[in-house]
Formats: sequence, structure tokens, C-alpha cells
Amino acid sequence: MQPETSEPRPPGPPGGTSEKLRFDEPLPGVGRLTIRNSAKRGMLDQEILDALAKIVPELEVRCLIITGEGSHFSAGYDIATLHEPPPAGAADGLVAHPSNAALRAIEHYPYPVVAALNGRTFGGGLELAMACDLRVAASDATLAMTPGKLGVVYSHTGLRRFLDVCGLANTNEMFFLAVPVSSYRAHAMGLVNRVAEPGKLESHVLAVAEQIAASAPLALVGNKRAIRMMRAELARLPGEVEQDLVDLSARGVSSADFAEGQRAFAEKRPPTWQGR
Repeated sequence: MQPETSEPRPPGPPGGTSEKLRFDEPLPGVGRLTIRNSAKRGMLDQEILDALAKIVPELEVRCLIITGEGSHFSAGYDIATLHEPPPAGAADGLVAHPSNAALRAIEHYPYPVVAALNGRTFGGGLELAMACDLRVAASDATLAMTPGKLGVVYSHTGLRRFLDVCGLANTNEMFFLAVPVSSYRAHAMGLVNRVAEPGKLESHVLAVAEQIAASAPLALVGNKRAIRMMRAELARLPGEVEQDLVDLSARGVSSADFAEGQRAFAEKRPPTWQGR
């Protein structure tokens, strides 16, 4: 089984690079993308998402690592851009989040992708990590999903990633409690595959990536593609059910509570929910 993108690519760094997304090759056959937005706790803005969507499909390394800079992997999407209530008819655009292209690029990358969670991994940052094939967390990393604190009804595609990885009970805990969990608790929940010893995240992840890159390319590509296709088939929904779920998310984005959640976040205060 051949990679889905089989045309030869020129050697060297990929095109579409961004100051907020650095690419390097720490080992033969291993590439690494580092989110560089430490001033905003690694938040994923449009520049970073666009760069991921463009760069990842151009790579040909046998294992790709995605990590963050400093004490954050990513604190989530930069919702400051969503602070204003959406204009009429814009709900579909918000449900079809600008992150979709980046997440799809990661999921469809032919070879395994490893998320190295170097610190706080919240919201959209955690969803990005869940789009990767493996997750290795630093011992002091924390993980959280907080849409409930922002008045967001999460997309069914995003929820499916969590259900696939950590099951119903743990997905419920992450979304209903909306509180951070330690890397060790995340490991017990199935959210992360391994927890690195203090100060050893980089060496641990590189050892994992080196093992992956040493495997037969056709096996890596074939197994990842087979797993992705089986997951997609199991998750397939009747058209009317999927539309109902899209409408549910759209109604949440158009609600007064969503607008209040954005204002409260920006103003660093508890939200006052109205239930509408």
C-alpha cells in the first residue's frame, strides 16, 4: 500500500513556514514542528493553523513530532477572534472551525504523528493532540477540555476523537467537569500513551520517534491508513443524524450564553449563564 501522496518532494524545509511554527529534523527520518506562540501560551491562531494545514502535507518524514515551546503545548484556540457575537448566517462557519484543515492534515499524514505535550494542553490544543496517533506527556503537563465554561456545544467530529481514544466515561468526565487533569491521570484515562520522567520529555519522545522511523515504511503507511479507514467507517452517521448534530453546535454558537462565555473569558470573570 503506497502513501496517499506519492509524488516526490524536494529535500529540505517545507514551504509555507511561519515564525510561529518551526520545523527541524532532530533525527534521520524524524521531523518536528514546534508551536512558537509562548507570549500567548501557545494559542492556536489562524497563522499557526494555516501553516499546519500547508506544511504537514508537504512532509515526508517517517515520524512527525508536534510539540510546543516553553511551559505550554497549547492553551487552545485564540478565541479573542471569536469574542464578538457571530453575524447572522455565520454559525456554520464557526462550526466548520478554521482548525479543521489543520486537524485533517495531521490525521491524513501518511506516517505516524506523535504529540509531545510539554506543558498545559487545553481546549483546541488538546483536540490537536488527539488528532495525532500517539501522545507523550511531560510529568508536569496538565490537560483540559473547557467548552462548557465557554458556552460551546463541541462539534461531533471533535467529540468522536475523544470517544475513540479514551471511551465514553472519560469523555464525559473531560467535557462535563471541564477541569484540568494531571499527565498521570490522563495516562490512566487513555488520553496519553506515556508520561516522561521529569526533564526527560524530549529524549523520551525522540526515542519513540526513532523506533517508529526504523519500521518498514509500507507497514507504517498501510497500518495507519487501515486504522483511519476503519475508524471512519465505524463513525459514519446517517445524513439526517449528522445534520442534527451540526445544527446543535450551530445553535450553541448563536446563543446568548456563547457570547457571554467569550466576554467572561476576555474579562477574566465567571460567566453569568442565561440558558439561551
